[in-house]
Amino acid sequence: MSGIGVEAGAQAARSRALAVLRVRGRALAVALLPAGTEVILLTGASTGRLVGPGWDAARWVVGVLAVLVLLAAAGIAVVVARARPAMSPTVPVPEGSAPDLYGMVRDLADRLDVPAPSAIALTPDCDSWLEDRAHSAHGPPPRPAPDEIAGPGRRRTPVAPVLVIGSPFLWWMRVGELRAVLAPVIAGTGPSAHPDIAAARRFVRGLDAAVAVASTGGRRPLTRGVCAALGWVARLLLRGCREHATQMERGVAAAAAERAQAVDYGLRIVAQEQVGLAYAGWDRLLTRVALPAWRMGRWPSRLDAGVVAALTELSRRDRLAEGFASRLGERPACDLLEEPGAVDEAASLLAARLFHGGPAESGPDWAPVDWQAYPEEVVDRTWRAEAARLHRVLDTLGVRPSPDPRAPGPGGPTLARVLDHLTATAEDGGWGAMDADAGTGAGAGAAGPGAAGSPAATGVVACGASGAGGNGAGADVGAVATGASGSASRPDQAAPGAQGAVAAGAPGAGTDGAGPEATGAPAPSASASGTDGAGTGPTDAPAAGPAASGAAGTAPGATGAPTPSPSASGTGPSDSQADDAARPAPTDAPAGLPTDAPAGPSTDLPAADSAPAAREPGPQLPFGEEEDPTTERSAALAAGLSAELAREEAAGVDASAAGRRSPVSAQWDEFACGLPLFPLQPQRTARELLADHVTAMVCCAAVDTAGAVPALDWLDGPSLLLGGERAADLAPKVLTLIEEGDPGPLRDWLAASGIRPEKPVRLV
Repeated sequence: MSGIGVEAGAQAARSRALAVLRVRGRALAVALLPAGTEVILLTGASTGRLVGPGWDAARWVVGVLAVLVLLAAAGIAVVVARARPAMSPTVPVPEGSAPDLYGMVRDLADRLDVPAPSAIALTPDCDSWLEDRAHSAHGPPPRPAPDEIAGPGRRRTPVAPVLVIGSPFLWWMRVGELRAVLAPVIAGTGPSAHPDIAAARRFVRGLDAAVAVASTGGRRPLTRGVCAALGWVARLLLRGCREHATQMERGVAAAAAERAQAVDYGLRIVAQEQVGLAYAGWDRLLTRVALPAWRMGRWPSRLDAGVVAALTELSRRDRLAEGFASRLGERPACDLLEEPGAVDEAASLLAARLFHGGPAESGPDWAPVDWQAYPEEVVDRTWRAEAARLHRVLDTLGVRPSPDPRAPGPGGPTLARVLDHLTATAEDGGWGAMDADAGTGAGAGAAGPGAAGSPAATGVVACGASGAGGNGAGADVGAVATGASGSASRPDQAAPGAQGAVAAGAPGAGTDGAGPEATGAPAPSASASGTDGAGTGPTDAPAAGPAASGAAGTAPGATGAPTPSPSASGTGPSDSQADDAARPAPTDAPAGLPTDAPAGPSTDLPAADSAPAAREPGPQLPFGEEEDPTTERSAALAAGLSAELAREEAAGVDASAAGRRSPVSAQWDEFACGLPLFPLQPQRTARELLADHVTAMVCCAAVDTAGAVPALDWLDGPSLLLGGERAADLAPKVLTLIEEGDPGPLRDWLAASGIRPEKPVRLV
């Protein structure tokens, strides 16, 4: 069997190709119509039949129109013929560097009775296809061998397309499996060699390239008008042949699949399972392992080898993947390459370019990294860089280095500084409201009407405003009572006007600590913009609460030892509150709002039986998205981290753009406007950034104080080893601190792991 064969799919593809060519013929006929009309008018004038002033005017008008249409058609034809079609970024594999691979492909083409591909290239993806690169802009094609498929009446012999193979296939699949997977792809060169199908494909690719040329910006007004007309005509022709081109490609694929059934059909069924497994391992490796390295200016130089390690680890953990590791004893397909390490390095650099937008070549700030050096070069450096960024933002917010001067290294970066800042206080309305007096403590936290510091904080209620009670003996300064709960600590027991707002944190003046009408005056927050609780923004920092002292007493149901609050006992504000108080209040605060509320009943707090105050609607979020449940301090710190990271990325882009472009970088000019072409993950949210930075700070403290080591997990990326075991339960505790302001679970985990948060850590 040769040529187009008798396959039903091939015949359908040829009929659709003829339909595409008929669209081209109709376009040519429309362009020649004014010229044909002018010929008829001139012939009528020469024979004396079409004479008179009206016919003379018609000849002039039609003649001018014919000339303009012919010029426009000629220009469009030149652009369609000479425009460079899109070409997939690949790593070329010369025949001298992979003779065994070329031999296997040619042998497979001979068995399928189709032309062999003209060349082989690799792509950092789990896919394989044929790509036509016979256009003159792609370089001179190799001279094809004589082929009887074109027929005796054809002068032009189409050049065979290039075979593009996914690089992960070469490392994970065995030789027989790769051969079975490539059989349907190589079989597609048979229908592709037919002149009608080849001509139809050239026409469609030319139209697509013309649309890209017309869409290029930065031109003068006259040129933009010409390009707009060119783009309109090209899009019109594409719409006319879109359905025919789609059905043509389906027919080619059906014909290739039918022809490939004669070669390794049984093995192909088993090999398809490996395709899905390789895709899963490749995606996991890029998102969990490669992406953190790319963000640090390092690109793993053995990504394809890492796929084998990741899938082997998966087979060890998952019982469903048992048996896949036993395949590793067979000959891998990468043995068909003369230098698999060099090819893997080139594919890894291309993957970093496509999926992350990194430079096209190595440099001081873009260096390769081996898997053995990954923990030190990537994991440890990432943790310390994020920890340093976290402390820089804390410095910007005015948070003191160490709240406890008795701690070792009070001026150094410590984990305790982060924990103390993110711990929700009465002013934040989050977890664990502070007590009123260091010795006795009194009052229950009351929900204030104006403490929602930002739109993002609207609807956040005090999670655990503790009731007063206990003598506070032995309590450390700055610690939060983990077990205190009062009668007014639940959100549903707060005043109706305070539902959905963050508690202001003023201690109550009553002795029983129950009932919203018996609570003390709320502490007006400097970030409040009115009595309805609408805030001014996530960056507004709350002012220090009033130094009001409540009556001594114990709230019913109070458990645990509450912690004294210096600001509530009248002895002065705490360190973080003093920094907040030093900053001026927002300008949109209502006039006449007192900065220090006197002790006693407050008229600003609505009664328990009053209707809730009307609240301004917050910003509308896209469907399916929810607001990040964070405290006010977490929101402010997350916003600062986002701004700091944006500045660093902008500075890095400007530095790379200012550098000198090399010939290798010049090859990427057509892709530079849209890099990365295939981003792996969406931009991290502010809460995700804060969680990553706090986790990094915890890991740095574990490495410096508890003897932990950074490690690489092939399925989960950077990991922390404590006592030789992976710490997998850290993320929920960090989220509890960020979202609720509750440091209890994280502090318990740190104590159980032997990590000392008060000791300074080493930063980058």
